[in-house]
Amino acid sequence: MDAASLPAALDLVASGGAGLSPEKRAALGASLPLLQRDYRFERVWFWGSIQGLRGAYYIAEGLGPDRAAPRSRLYSLNCVEWSLLPPASEDTVAQAEKLKGRFQGDPSFEYELTEIKAEDAEKLIEDGQQPVIKEEARLVATIEQIDKAVGIIPRGSFVKTPLGSVHENRNFEGLSLTEAKKLSSYFHLTEPVNLKNKTLLEKADLDPSTDFLDSLEHDIPKGSWTVQLEKGGIVVVLRSLLWLGLTFYHVPMTKQYGYVYFGTGEKNLDLPFML
Repeated sequence: MDAASLPAALDLVASGGAGLSPEKRAALGASLPLLQRDYRFERVWFWGSIQGLRGAYYIAEGLGPDRAAPRSRLYSLNCVEWSLLPPASEDTVAQAEKLKGRFQGDPSFEYELTEIKAEDAEKLIEDGQQPVIKEEARLVATIEQIDKAVGIIPRGSFVKTPLGSVHENRNFEGLSLTEAKKLSSYFHLTEPVNLKNKTLLEKADLDPSTDFLDSLEHDIPKGSWTVQLEKGGIVVVLRSLLWLGLTFYHVPMTKQYGYVYFGTGEKNLDLPFML
């Protein structure tokens, strides 16, 4: 969610039971504008928090002019001092997926890679490295996984230019209440997969400037999203059952929307058996 409208946005998603204390809200209100200025980001999003056993990680994302470009990610343990996270590589994400259990809350904590292949382990030892992964690497890999799987936006809020870059749509005035209740009105803010498999006939009704992402209606497993009207029916709230703690909100007929994550950073692998 946008750092500029953080207090109001947190109130809209507070019905899930998670949120921030007044002290943390005040600290973020002071530190995020400084973060945007120091790193020269065009916009800063407060991504959420991953709760560890000994502390919590507070995550912010910095955006440039192209919204489809890789985002800079930063974490803080106190909402005041921020550290830049390295980009998540495919190998790091693959290794992090094999780790089980809660985060510790210590960025320097090391996990032993028990399920690593013998060949890969030998290569690491030959290079003078141990088959371990730091929690900082696991953190950025988990953020990458969550953004790819459940980072969403309303249809029409972003537009794709003929040159391929993606920008926020200044003409976007929000979804109607009827449209806001449909999963097909929300898109994943990541590289599309299902869209490439559609036939020319299916693509005929799509607007290439706005319908360039995958919608939520074909997400697997089916039923992994809940859609609810809250605050007397004035705000639509989507919650992910795959990554418990991810909440998206949108106020119909306005530009107010965003998502935030408050959870343990663990994927709900039991979901197919719960539906």
